[in-house]
Amino acid sequence: MSPRIVPFRGDTDAVLRRLEEVLEAGDIPLIGDTRWPAAQWDAVRALAEESTPAAGATWAAATSGTSGTPRILLRSEESWAASYPTVSELLGDAATIVLPAPPASSLTLFSLAHARSGLGPRPVFDAESIREAEAFHGTPQGLRQALDADAIPSVRTALIGGSHLDPRLRARAEERGIRVFTYYGAAELSFVALDRGDGLRAFPGVELEVRAGVLWVRSTFTALGYLGADGPLRRDGDWVTVGDLAERDHDVLRLRGRADGAIQTASATVIPEEVEAGLRRIPGVRDAVVFGYPAGSIGSLVAAMIETESAPGEPGEALTLDLLREAASDRLAPTQRPRLWFAGSLPRTAAGKPARAEIVRRVLAGEVDRVPH
Repeated sequence: MSPRIVPFRGDTDAVLRRLEEVLEAGDIPLIGDTRWPAAQWDAVRALAEESTPAAGATWAAATSGTSGTPRILLRSEESWAASYPTVSELLGDAATIVLPAPPASSLTLFSLAHARSGLGPRPVFDAESIREAEAFHGTPQGLRQALDADAIPSVRTALIGGSHLDPRLRARAEERGIRVFTYYGAAELSFVALDRGDGLRAFPGVELEVRAGVLWVRSTFTALGYLGADGPLRRDGDWVTVGDLAERDHDVLRLRGRADGAIQTASATVIPEEVEAGLRRIPGVRDAVVFGYPAGSIGSLVAAMIETESAPGEPGEALTLDLLREAASDRLAPTQRPRLWFAGSLPRTAAGKPARAEIVRRVLAGEVDRVPH
């Protein structure tokens, strides 16, 4: 009997038990996020039940297209297993690992698969075990929260992926005696580039090419493909891309963001990630998301939503519109400077990344406050 995709979700303990049951039965687990609306989960389940998975599929993850239509990404066990030796070397002799992102995140799912193979550290989830764990795998947001709560005093190695790592956060972790390795990857590509402290370079086993400013990858880590809506993964023989813009200088990779996320404003093209990097250097700004705000004939205005270092009601200098504009003018080209500024706590995905589509929705719906003068 051919394997089937089995969707399920729940609290962590229930999900881990169900994960083992599904894998032992030879089927393909598809873990949902309990925060998803019922309609989204129903659509994912329906897609899983009506689809025939590709030969060799062992793992599945649900994502959404730009229209909100669900799609399911499939990959083989071998595509992750090929990277286990390098990840094991990075984590050293750690016996246990902290995984702050929920199991619906492909980042956490990878570590569960790594542990299940017998080559990776055992995941721990209760507070007492987390305090004794030696390794951490998560996003910058997860690391920040763990350090803020003093929850990981025994961690000595942190593997950080998923988004930009603020140099201040890296320094803070290193002051606590934590070796920090960062990586760039994508759900479709798995590991692509690794930063051991000297810049992003090709992850062992990965070949990189930059063609007309777009990053292409050749490795054995690539996913099999999608069920449902089309996704960003494109192929050219053995080479694949998800449309990330990049530059290489002496084998050091610099990511510039997704080509399909570029903002067309008047006669200029603005890459949000480049603007965000500049905004994060402003004192008092913890994180920032930049997007295009519809503006009729000129295309879009560059808009930014910032999350400050101090939560509402906490002490700290208020970031006014004038202060932000002045700081942006010192760091950004004229076409890059946001014309509209919003502030608040950034909604995030299950993995801890800023939820860009939800941020734009909230702004356009008038649910987010403008930065005051």
